[in-house]
Amino acid sequence: MDTSQQQQARRPKGTMNSLATNFFHLRNPITMAWWSAAYPGFGHISMGNYISGFLLFFWEMTVNTQGKVNLAILYSFTGRFDMAKEIVNNRWLLLYVLVYIFAIWDSYRLALQFNQLAILADRNEETIQPVSVSFVEINALDQRSPWCAVAWTILAPGLGHIYTHRIPTGFFIIIWWMVIAYFSFLFQSVQYSALGLFEEAKVIVDPEWLMFLPSIYGYAIYDVYVNTVEFNRIFEKEQASFFKSNYQSSNFKMPTEVESAMYITASFDHSIKIELAISELEQKGITSANICAIPMNSPQKHMKMFDTIHRADGMSLFDLPTVFGTIAMLFGVMWGFMWTWGPIIWGLLGLFGGGAIGFAFKYLYYRLYAQKQPKAGKVTEVVLIVACQKNDAEMVEQVLAGHLAFSIGRKE
Repeated sequence: MDTSQQQQARRPKGTMNSLATNFFHLRNPITMAWWSAAYPGFGHISMGNYISGFLLFFWEMTVNTQGKVNLAILYSFTGRFDMAKEIVNNRWLLLYVLVYIFAIWDSYRLALQFNQLAILADRNEETIQPVSVSFVEINALDQRSPWCAVAWTILAPGLGHIYTHRIPTGFFIIIWWMVIAYFSFLFQSVQYSALGLFEEAKVIVDPEWLMFLPSIYGYAIYDVYVNTVEFNRIFEKEQASFFKSNYQSSNFKMPTEVESAMYITASFDHSIKIELAISELEQKGITSANICAIPMNSPQKHMKMFDTIHRADGMSLFDLPTVFGTIAMLFGVMWGFMWTWGPIIWGLLGLFGGGAIGFAFKYLYYRLYAQKQPKAGKVTEVVLIVACQKNDAEMVEQVLAGHLAFSIGRKE
């Protein structure tokens, strides 16, 4: 679908500019509501509602610190109830509750609405433009590794979003992560913990600011993983639409109706390499009428636990592990002030321990309700058929092989 058609679409799939790609895809409304409960604004930001999400984030930061909500939570879950009553500011607390509930309700409502719009866009076979170029930035749809995005996010929340070119979310998260890390004395506490000085680590850290970090870490990991998977899916969808529109000519004669001296067939996965191969063939004299690209739809017979660059079934592995990891990390931070190793070590143990428990539950779900995984192997996603003369066959095969075709065959 070209750009003019996309702009006129009544139910568009999404849009792209030089700073970000924003589009509809299916989300679990309960998961979106959960992230708004973990930190108001995160559910909205995840769905691409940046302005409302950023405003709710600022609201949470302001009202929470003014009302001493985090400290009241800390004292309550460590059994110091009288201190919780004394520290909380009632003038801010009632305002906090009203907007907090609204954020959860609104993210759930928006997820339901956006799911309906995503279904309509998919039924109309809408896609988005694959490239946006401006004077300040270049954004292009491409395949990216979800696990690479997660790895950068673990090192510093926000870096994974920049890797996937969600610039507003990436810089917003990384800037606020740095602010919170600074005011909580996170890095000094990490240094003391690494040296085994656990009492010093407890004393220097500011618990009010430190308690913001579990939600930011959990959300950043979840959001970057899910959106990277969805970016890969929209890339495949757009490329398949391009092939159907430009390389399935009615004049193309299939090998059963032999019109050419030679037919070269190759299999690929979805990647920009296929388009490079086709453009090189056209430069070397093979017309588009002699090229047929057929995107393959694999029947969903099996579900797999892990998404990759080349395959995703739309089932989010990271929803339950990140939810459990965030909760356990928060309690690890709170209870770590009373335990020997301090809040940093117990917070990290809570993150990975809670994530492992969430993964175990997810794995159990797959084992009970999903079919077993098939043996790993390459799956053909696009079949390319090129009609040519015998003296061009070797050239065509070299071009296809040079652009990472899985396999190549010929029919004379």
